[in-house]
Amino acid sequence: MLQKRFSDKQLEKIIEEATIYMCACPAQVAVQLRALRKLYRYQTACEVNPENDSLVHQAIAAATVSSHVVMEECMDQVLTLEGWDRATLKMPEGLRRKQIESLDRDD
Repeated sequence: MLQKRFSDKQLEKIIEEATIYMCACPAQVAVQLRALRKLYRYQTACEVNPENDSLVHQAIAAATVSSHVVMEECMDQVLTLEGWDRATLKMPEGLRRKQIESLDRDD
């Protein structure tokens, strides 16, 4: 069973915040988590089809669960290291300012 520390809605919020302030790393982790969830759903759907070899799909689903745990731990660590607000999933003001200042220097 795929356990979720971050909801799909929370992942979308992280991607949105990271995109606004051009800080791609948290968004990339969130995108990978969404892809793993899609892969897991696909494998569990394939597993129940009697025409398919269920052991193949069970193996892929199990690896996906393991990968998902690792990536959720990574997301948790990134949000902590960067100081994201866990209640609102807003990027910290200091990091926002840093990204905006970086854009201003590029002009």
